[in-house]
Amino acid sequence: MLTTVVGSYPSFPKAPSSISEKVSSFFGTYDGYKPAIELAVSDQIKAGIDIISDGQVRAGMVEIFAQAIPGMIVEDKTPKIVGKILPPQGSVVASDLKFAIKIAEGISKDYRSNSNKKLEKGVKGVKGIITGPTTLVYSSRLEGFYRKKEDAIIDLAQALKRETEYLEKAGAVYIQIDEPFISTGMVDISTAKKAVEIVTKDLSIHTAMHVCGDVGEVFDKLLNFNVDIIDCEFAGIPENINVLEDMDLKGKKIGFGCLDTKTDIVEKKEEVEELIKRGIDLIGAENMFTDPDCGMRMRSRDAAFSKLKVMVEAVKGID
Repeated sequence: MLTTVVGSYPSFPKAPSSISEKVSSFFGTYDGYKPAIELAVSDQIKAGIDIISDGQVRAGMVEIFAQAIPGMIVEDKTPKIVGKILPPQGSVVASDLKFAIKIAEGISKDYRSNSNKKLEKGVKGVKGIITGPTTLVYSSRLEGFYRKKEDAIIDLAQALKRETEYLEKAGAVYIQIDEPFISTGMVDISTAKKAVEIVTKDLSIHTAMHVCGDVGEVFDKLLNFNVDIIDCEFAGIPENINVLEDMDLKGKKIGFGCLDTKTDIVEKKEEVEELIKRGIDLIGAENMFTDPDCGMRMRSRDAAFSKLKVMVEAVKGID
């Protein structure tokens, strides 16, 4: 059973300290977030995670895209859509993915880029992550151009399609689309589904969609989205496991969130094993990846690392 993360990790950007770093900072070329990426990658590999991330250390999941996509801005910490949404001139997050792959490969050659990797037991790699178009729109204020959220969602999907192509080229083992808003009941599912189809069209690598929250009302609909993996939280929202009972997964794999990311309390290995076994009883180990419920950016580094290590140990105990 593969282990992975949802994406974010505690962020520790580093201020310039050496003379060369200070000179680079003066000229605007110093990147204090690279040490944070390096730490996130190193911790995830040290914990034993198979499919890692770059740690998403730079900004919030909405802001990092909103400040880079033409037609969107972040003003007074509020993401806004102020004009026609267009693809950015370059990639938003591919450079961080490339750097993460470089760091990971330096630790273990198993984490080299995606070249023909299948998502099967034993595979290692770094996944690319984008915030989905529906979540970006519903997290932003519409000002002055779009009258309907649905129109903005489709234009954002077109813009993000370019980003998934950059991530595939950069070496992502697969691409994850974060769409937490889909579980809220606020969104038009058909528009969200169409948008994801645009984002994932013609990719040659696998795709996943992370939807946190209570998915009881939407899970059967999620299985119709054009992705290979549906990722949900089953630790912090234990009733979510009920959606797996007698469910035709339609060929999908399930990202099985088995760590509560809303607390620094580290689960006991036996607790995690028990939850994973419940999932196995319902859908089979061959249909599961294990990961935390959501991102771990708000957790302490000690808690985040310890939780990941417990999850890996639990999976090994079952395998």
